[in-house]
Amino acid sequence: MKVIADTCVWTHFLRRDIQRDDKLRRGMELLIREDAIQLLGCIRQELLSGAQPQERFERLRDYLRFYPNLPTDEDDDEGAAEYYNICRAKGVQGTATDLLICAVAVRHQMAIFTTDSDFDNFARYLPIDLHSLRRGG
Repeated sequence: MKVIADTCVWTHFLRRDIQRDDKLRRGMELLIREDAIQLLGCIRQELLSGAQPQERFERLRDYLRFYPNLPTDEDDDEGAAEYYNICRAKGVQGTATDLLICAVAVRHQMAIFTTDSDFDNFARYLPIDLHSLRRGG
């Protein structure tokens, strides 16, 4: 199964000061070895935004190019808007990016790998599958 790794997981994975035996790092390494990681343009943009200096931006950009973007379309945009409305009606707030991740994951039957607790709230009302380190890492 392909897995969409959220920005927070990528950010943790890419940190230089993380130990090799870090559970999250090992989980990402396993998914990378299995060629299971899927990247979305909005996640790529979040990762690259603020990468300083320019040399770091270029290194990160070049590294991420190994992971092509999964194309999104109007079904994903509409699905994200519908998920926003569902969550809002239940009192759960979400960003456009997070709900787009949910919509894409559902449409393509992918799990979401995240440490963002907002996704636990979304999972109460949306048919998303959250990647578990216990299962997958």
